[in-house]
Amino acid sequence: MEERITIAGFGGQGVMAIGQLLTYAGMIEKKHVSWLPSYGPEMRGGTANCSVIISSDPVGSPVVVNSTTAIVMNKPSLDKFEPTVYEKGRLFINSSLIDDKAEREDIDVYYIPANETADELGNMRVANMVMLGAYLEVTKVVDVESILEGFTKVFGENKSHLIPINKEALEKGAEIARKQIKEMV
Repeated sequence: MEERITIAGFGGQGVMAIGQLLTYAGMIEKKHVSWLPSYGPEMRGGTANCSVIISSDPVGSPVVVNSTTAIVMNKPSLDKFEPTVYEKGRLFINSSLIDDKAEREDIDVYYIPANETADELGNMRVANMVMLGAYLEVTKVVDVESILEGFTKVFGENKSHLIPINKEALEKGAEIARKQIKEMV
């Protein structure tokens, strides 16, 4: 098993946090992992993306040119990373901020209203966790419990009070993905 993930959006959308949480969860589950961040040249509001590999075998290189999954939080990220998804791969689109539909028909596409869902939960900062919950529901690459266990590693013990809202966001994302999976069949 090897999952090659690209996560992309604007700085401040929690893109790096998704990558770090996946990486820690993989380590907790004794999988081989890598996390490689990439930032645009802007000081604020620029682009940010990261590559994550979760594998049952040692990872030779952290560089992900083509991915099995791309999670895109904004339109520029969709434009840049949709073409890099392997045939029969997966693309998760934040449909709250991206009106466009995917151009490819050889991949599975999930439209996740991450920002709208986070707003319904009362905390816009958990939109990334909604996306992560949808991704985990589809791939099962790591357990949600491992993500929650890794939460304090990424955000620190002083943020542990935020675990309940983040868990709820993960559950809402999973629920949205389940509905879309049923529609695909």
